[in-house]
Amino acid sequence: MGRGKIEIKRIENATNRQVTYSKRRNGIFKKAQELTVLCDAKVSLIMFSSTGKFHEFISPNISTKAFFDLYQKTTGTDLWISHYEKMQENYRRLKEINKKLRREIRQRMGGDLDDLNIKELQALETKMDSSLVAIRDRKYHVIKTQTDTHRKKVRNLEERHANLVFDLETKLDQQDGIVESEGYYNEAANGASNLHALRLYQIHHPNLVLHHGGRFGSNDLRLA
Repeated sequence: MGRGKIEIKRIENATNRQVTYSKRRNGIFKKAQELTVLCDAKVSLIMFSSTGKFHEFISPNISTKAFFDLYQKTTGTDLWISHYEKMQENYRRLKEINKKLRREIRQRMGGDLDDLNIKELQALETKMDSSLVAIRDRKYHVIKTQTDTHRKKVRNLEERHANLVFDLETKLDQQDGIVESEGYYNEAANGASNLHALRLYQIHHPNLVLHHGGRFGSNDLRLA
């Protein structure tokens, strides 16, 4: 039994629709390849699925550009004329804009003013004044930014200088304290050593008498 014919209409189920598209696309590409091999035909197929995926088959004995050139030559049509006309129109528009801008630049530099009437000259003067205001605003902004930056640098340097001076003074104070302590220690050590020597001398000389409340000098020692 042969398969029953299916009704040719859009498949509503998206999954079934995609599966059917894939199977039939492969079948068409297979037939196109068979025509190319068996009949030496030049075949080109371009497909877009409902999801926007692009698929193409081109016979290996011809390129895509050569195929379209052959199509234009055979049918007598120009596929690129509309695109070329759009490109030409866009080129003319850009050329006119460039010409206008160059003329405005020359006028702002003091040239091409002979053909301007009083209203055009007044409009040009207004544009120049607006441009001058914008330039001054930009200049003042740059000056203010640079000034603020230099002020911050000066404050940072002043803080660093103050910190260095404070550290130096602290170190000097510490060194002075160490010197004073060493002097006091040396004086106390010398006094103790003198007192020890005196006691040893008293032991060996019991007749020695101290004057002036126990303090002695070069004239304070005598025999009893």
